[in-house]
Amino acid sequence: MEATAQIGVTGLAVMGRNLARNFARHGYTVAVHNRTPARTRALIEEFGHEGSFVPAETAEEFVAALQRPRRLMIMVKAGDATDAVIEEFAALLEPGDMIIDGGNAHFADTRRREKALRERGLHFVGTGVSGGEEGALHGPSIMPGGSAESYAVLGPMFEAISAKVDGEPCCTHVGADGAGHFVKMVHNGIEYADMQLIAEAYDLLRRVAGYSPAEIAEVFRTWNTGRLDSYLIEITAEVLAHTDPETGGPFVDVVADAAGQKGTGRWTVQTALDLGAPVTTIAQATFARAASSQPALRAAYQGLPGGTRADAAEDFADRVEQALYASKIIAYDQGWKMIQDAAAEYGWDIDLGDVAAIWRGGCIIRAAFLDRIRAAHAANPKLVSLLAEEGFAREITGAQEAWREVVAAATRQGIPVPAFSASLAYYDTLRADRLPAALIQGQRDYFGAHTYRRTDREGSFHTRWAEPGRPEETA
Repeated sequence: MEATAQIGVTGLAVMGRNLARNFARHGYTVAVHNRTPARTRALIEEFGHEGSFVPAETAEEFVAALQRPRRLMIMVKAGDATDAVIEEFAALLEPGDMIIDGGNAHFADTRRREKALRERGLHFVGTGVSGGEEGALHGPSIMPGGSAESYAVLGPMFEAISAKVDGEPCCTHVGADGAGHFVKMVHNGIEYADMQLIAEAYDLLRRVAGYSPAEIAEVFRTWNTGRLDSYLIEITAEVLAHTDPETGGPFVDVVADAAGQKGTGRWTVQTALDLGAPVTTIAQATFARAASSQPALRAAYQGLPGGTRADAAEDFADRVEQALYASKIIAYDQGWKMIQDAAAEYGWDIDLGDVAAIWRGGCIIRAAFLDRIRAAHAANPKLVSLLAEEGFAREITGAQEAWREVVAAATRQGIPVPAFSASLAYYDTLRADRLPAALIQGQRDYFGAHTYRRTDREGSFHTRWAEPGRPEETA
């Protein structure tokens, strides 16, 4: 087989198929391969007219169709299946060739695979792709990791097929080895938080203010014209306005209230614990999904008393908007800080302004205020927190009273708002002059002699708690 393809895609489920079509639509010759050849033939039959495809039924044919350096993109299920496909194709490649993993792999697996393939002379590029099947076809946000050398070759192709905002591609070289998949994981963690916050806002408007789903849809449409302008707010209005064709009732009322998850939110929380990154809003959003999917546990709590009932204030919807916006700032800030912590831990050079830029289009959490996040990091590359930026600090200050009132109203009426509450608690934790952690350190020293530091002098200290007078000694 003549080597005519500039890139190859193996794994032709919806995401892989649509990425292959996207490449072809942008003028690239694309080799396509699937473990089941029928899927390859189906792609050619249905979409072959969209561009130049080279179908291959065997791994050997697939590799032979690729120009050097070979660029081979795998779109298969994360885990053992990815390792098996990598090994199958790595044996057929030559030094300088590239394997790109565009699936939702765990970043630690990507780091392991990149190191192993680098030792064999191959480039491994763990690449986050966000936007779902429509994004894959029409322009996703793309987050490649791997070596700078591989991005020099792949970058122009990825940038060509990515989403564009103000003419700029939503794609950048994120950093070395697993940085691309790490940033994609955090993106998904923020996505969990964003969706939970929006769901809580809906629940408050319905159960406190008494709005119907259709009325709440109009509220969200109005919010989408302001500072909350985002893809998730936009589609929320569409979902809430939808009528179930079978019952004629609101669609949201016939959907089971048990939210699924594919694991990336859980990975974010697990990794945050390893890094010591306090992503409390993301964690509560992930736990809220888990709680919604525990029918027996929920049944055990049914019938227990809730809160008091009270009429909503006339401006309650405006207060919910302020609480939602403030909480979203906290959720995004937690994600950005987690990326900073990981970059320090793993030696990655990640431009946080660039991350904001490539998330402005194509991805699920695309939102208007990402432009402001990009600008904040461009103005101060060492920015520790969004709340250290004057504009965001001013907005949080303006929203915090309404934010507290909304959380208090929810608590009084027994309406769960775990993500709103976690965001506010995070804000109050970090703004506090002094935290009760001092007492915790005393407890730890008492039962475990873990020592403590003092505010008035340097060093570590331990108190002999069991002895009369409890003298203090330097550890």
